[in-house]
Parts: sequence; structure tokens; C-alpha cells
Amino acid sequence: VLSFIIFICYIASLAASFMMAPLLEFLLALFLFFAYASKLNEKFKGLYWPLTDFLRCVTAAIIYFAISIAAVSKYNDGASKAAGVFGFIATIVYAIDFYITFNDLVTFLKQGSSDSPEGRKSE
Repeated sequence: VLSFIIFICYIASLAASFMMAPLLEFLLALFLFFAYASKLNEKFKGLYWPLTDFLRCVTAAIIYFAISIAAVSKYNDGASKAAGVFGFIATIVYAIDFYITFNDLVTFLKQGSSDSPEGRKSE
């Protein structure tokens, strides 16, 4: 929802060139939401879903931070300032999600790594 709000703010602002990043992030988050909701992650075991979510959070936090600084410092209209402020809020939200997802990823990788080496050592 936050990405969609930022996208709308960038459309209404002079910084319309930044609108692609929130749009892509919104669509990617929507895809991952529906993938988890429809249990697509259980059907496709070859894809590391926690790693995909982790990389999405990291790149989104970095990109939102960069375009928010540019929007707030370079453009003077209110919509650009609002998009920049919402971008900073999104950076914090994605950083928190990054931390939570990182803990899930570590747990996921420990489960996977503890199964395979022990099985190979005993054979």
C-alpha cells in the first residue's frame, strides 16, 4: 500500500521520472503476496522463497532511500516532498522487514544445511 501511495505521489509531482521504482516494487510485492497466499511457495520447492523476499526488501530499502533523498532535495513541489517523506517511511518499513526476513532466511538455511551434510557423512 505504501508503494502504491508513493507511486501516486510521484505521478502527481515534478519528479515523475522516479515513478517506475515504486510501481515495480508494488507489483513485485503483490506477486509475492499472491504467491504466498495461493501456496505457490509449496509447489515450487526449487526457488528459495525467503531469499527472494530478502533480496526484494534489501533492494527496495536502498532504492527508496536513494530516490527519496533525490526527490526531497532536488524538487520543490509538495507532491515530490510527500513522495520523499513516504519513501523514507518505506525505507524504515523495508529495513524492519529486511531484519525479520533475514532471521527467517537464517532459520531456513540452517534447516536445509543440517539435513544435507549429515546425510552425506553417514553414507
